[in-house]
Amino acid sequence: MLVEVVKSKIHQVKVTEANLYYVGSIAIDEDLMDAANIIANEKVQVVNINNGERVETYVIKGKRGSGEICLNGPAARKCVVGDVVIIMAYALMDFEEAKTFKPAIVFPDTETNRLV
Repeated sequence: MLVEVVKSKIHQVKVTEANLYYVGSIAIDEDLMDAANIIANEKVQVVNINNGERVETYVIKGKRGSGEICLNGPAARKCVVGDVVIIMAYALMDFEEAKTFKPAIVFPDTETNRLV
């Protein structure tokens, strides 16, 4: 049996940009992507702490070291610059493997979105 578990989590980062007319996705600072074990084009869930909105989208690389968190396309309607979000990625794995799996969880500085 396979179960879906949290694989990666970037806990509480500020949205730095919302670009409604971009094709779609979320741009994430590459440093945060690396730390959270998230790759380009991976599906993520973005949860907005400020308004409770949840959206699923895919990741594109943001400028390394910039602290960039930019929601694009329709996802941009779910937030405003300055909102605090949690970004999570999930993985399917064998039930027994899932019992001992440890997700990559990152707690960046919430003012700068940079690793501490």
